[in-house]
Amino acid sequence: MKSFWEERYSREEFAYGTLPNKFFKEKIDKIKPGKLLLIGEGEGRNAVYAAKLGWVVDALDFSEEAKKKALRLAEINNVFINYDVENLDNFVPQKDFYDAAGLIFIHLENQLWDKVHTKCIESLKPGGKIILEAFEKEQFGRKSGGPQNPNLLYTLEDIKTNFSVLRTELLIKDIKNLDEGEFHSGEAAVIQYVGIR
Repeated sequence: MKSFWEERYSREEFAYGTLPNKFFKEKIDKIKPGKLLLIGEGEGRNAVYAAKLGWVVDALDFSEEAKKKALRLAEINNVFINYDVENLDNFVPQKDFYDAAGLIFIHLENQLWDKVHTKCIESLKPGGKIILEAFEKEQFGRKSGGPQNPNLLYTLEDIKTNFSVLRTELLIKDIKNLDEGEFHSGEAAVIQYVGIR
């Protein structure tokens, strides 16, 4: 799995473009800048956008190639992001520290996914928000992006259960048109979620 992502991110072009995810942008624009945690941040499009708004950004991925691209994008945009390369199993964020956390199209095996969710929740200050967009089960068979493994796709109930300790601000399933670089392109089934600690 790691070699797959290293290869994808090693290309000259940005796999998912350089613009922020539209849902992330819509939600982060409405929050007063503070400290932001981005898990599985890839090539840095969301991190760089948030940093331009004044957020102090901590980003994490397990890909060295992703970090190189993200830091290059940050330099182009004249902003700073803190970017760590680490296995999510070993990642331990500071508790009660972040004003927001972003999980944008992060698809993991159930046990690790549950662990990452818990860590993200604990990392938030009271009143902090999680912003999540992920592929829903109906994405299986579509060519517009995401894993073609039903076990790595989610339902509304999965998200509701995993974040049950948070207050739900938004939880919807949507069919939308993705235009995020070569690998997120076309009609897609997604879940969009915002939860408040």
